[in-house]
Amino acid sequence: QVQLVESGGGLVQAGGSLRLSCVDSGRTFSWYGMGWFRQAPGKQRELVAAITSGGSTNYADSVKGRFTISRDNAKNTVYLQMNSLKREDTAVYFCAGKSVPARYDYWGQGTQVTVSS
Repeated sequence: QVQLVESGGGLVQAGGSLRLSCVDSGRTFSWYGMGWFRQAPGKQRELVAAITSGGSTNYADSVKGRFTISRDNAKNTVYLQMNSLKREDTAVYFCAGKSVPARYDYWGQGTQVTVSS
């Protein structure tokens, strides 16, 4: 059974940094890609950053230049380094993986990030 477990969320002041981690276990296949999503209260879940199996990355416009996604295959871990945090970054952050090319089909439980002014 594949599990994704996020950690690293918390409360931080605006302008600060956090690093989220997502460790996967129980996997018998390679990911096509992984992503970090977030969902703020009353808003739809949005893709924040993604990384392909080849290491290509893409970011939502709202986080470009501030967030960095990376992956350590040896540790089965994907990271999201978040710098220059803003209040509007407050959300529950989820990691997700693609076992098939078309969609994210494995999800973590989420970790809360709260940015205070």
